[in-house]
Amino acid sequence: MIIVMKAGAPQEAIEEVERLIRETGYTPHKLAGEMKTVIAAVGDGRDKSRLESMESLAYVESVVPILKPFKLCSREVKKEDSIIDVEGVKIGGKHMVVMAGPCSVEGEEQIIGIAKDVKAAGAQILRGGAFKPRTSPYSFQGMEEEGLKLLQKAKKETGLPIVTEVMNPRDLDLIYKYSDILQIGARNMQNFSLLKLVGQTRKPVLLKRGLANTIQEWLMSAEYILSEGNRDVILCERGIRTFETATRNTLDLSAVPVLKELTHLPVIIDPSHGTGYWQYVASMSKASVACGADGLMIEVHNRPEAAYSDGAQSLKPKKFHRLMEELRPIALAVGRTI
Repeated sequence: MIIVMKAGAPQEAIEEVERLIRETGYTPHKLAGEMKTVIAAVGDGRDKSRLESMESLAYVESVVPILKPFKLCSREVKKEDSIIDVEGVKIGGKHMVVMAGPCSVEGEEQIIGIAKDVKAAGAQILRGGAFKPRTSPYSFQGMEEEGLKLLQKAKKETGLPIVTEVMNPRDLDLIYKYSDILQIGARNMQNFSLLKLVGQTRKPVLLKRGLANTIQEWLMSAEYILSEGNRDVILCERGIRTFETATRNTLDLSAVPVLKELTHLPVIIDPSHGTGYWQYVASMSKASVACGADGLMIEVHNRPEAAYSDGAQSLKPKKFHRLMEELRPIALAVGRTI
């Protein structure tokens, strides 16, 4: 249920409604808008009549059922788009945000050099893997804490906030110290224990779509994070597994307008993992801007031919710089900036 408070409802009235919601066995989640406060009452569906009766309270405007299985990330709960602030970088507004950097942190010179290159081109967030989920146990697994320290050095040099992946719950506290955005990768999209833990933090979470998951399953995973109190979730479409083998994955750009209809959460696109080949990244980035994505996550490497992971899908800095220039008029055409 959604309890919509009247405009100007005092804090005491809001707290009273929250108390009554708890008494019914539901959990209140307050979402403050510009004009009105909405309180989502989330629970197992029992005793709805007590919630409905709150419509008689003086400061309650209406009580409306939430029809979607995902509650807190639904447009039914919040009509306006959520804008997530990452150290002054706003994700979800008119300005499209580009996250760029190497798949893996490989050394100090490498990560700082790439960080400077992508910032010069217009990227606002630095991506880089310190803990790497790999299909083969014999592949490079990342530099772990040393990689995180190098990301911090790159941040000090450039001022770019950091996004890096959390793979294991036991590493969360360590990564939390260094990263500005906690990334949940495709393979962990339904690791519900991990989702609950990052939901209890107060740092933005970038949630990638699973390899073969539906949009509803993806939103239900986002719901796990929101239900624990963390409202700052960014959805990332990175391609799904289909019968097609010409590309690494099938990049589902239709997910963007679908998600824009269903949820208030910002949506970004990862065309690097979505295609698996650097020569397709530019065209899919342009299509992502055109279809309404709120941002891009692009892999950039100074020597992709020697990269420890995913070199085939990484752009060289010059190609990335050229792509950023080509994206700007497309963004303007759809009422955005980049």
